[in-house]
Amino acid sequence: MKCYFKSGLLASANSCIDFPRRPSNNPPMPRPDAVRRVKSYSAADGYVYQYYFFEGNRAQRHGSLGGEFTYVVSSDRRTALPFKIFVMQSALDAWAKQNGRPLTSSEEYAVAKMRLFQAFDEGSVQSGEVLVDESNLENLLRQLGI
Repeated sequence: MKCYFKSGLLASANSCIDFPRRPSNNPPMPRPDAVRRVKSYSAADGYVYQYYFFEGNRAQRHGSLGGEFTYVVSSDRRTALPFKIFVMQSALDAWAKQNGRPLTSSEEYAVAKMRLFQAFDEGSVQSGEVLVDESNLENLLRQLGI
């Protein structure tokens, strides 16, 4: 250990006082949640829903693979509930085979969002989850102009 006087001269090792470094009294803060942009949708049933995208994952339902898109939805601005749209991989594969290309991840997200809007219009948000399968994929893509 080297100690210096104010004049910049080196002092002898036994003439220095070393203060132990104390731990900080400010513990590290946890990382904040992601900033989420809350959006509104005026549904055909008369409600104005507020929602935001929470996460997207690959998942499995009843033995079928697919994409699971989770939104947080509120119809009264007091309670918010998770709402899931499951896009079945079999429907995506069938569409890709018929059209010569797979849907991009952005197009798959857009399909899920259109299904969310359809659920708002139907008033079926309380069910907690809806599917995109072979029966409704083509109609959702048509609405998107794909």
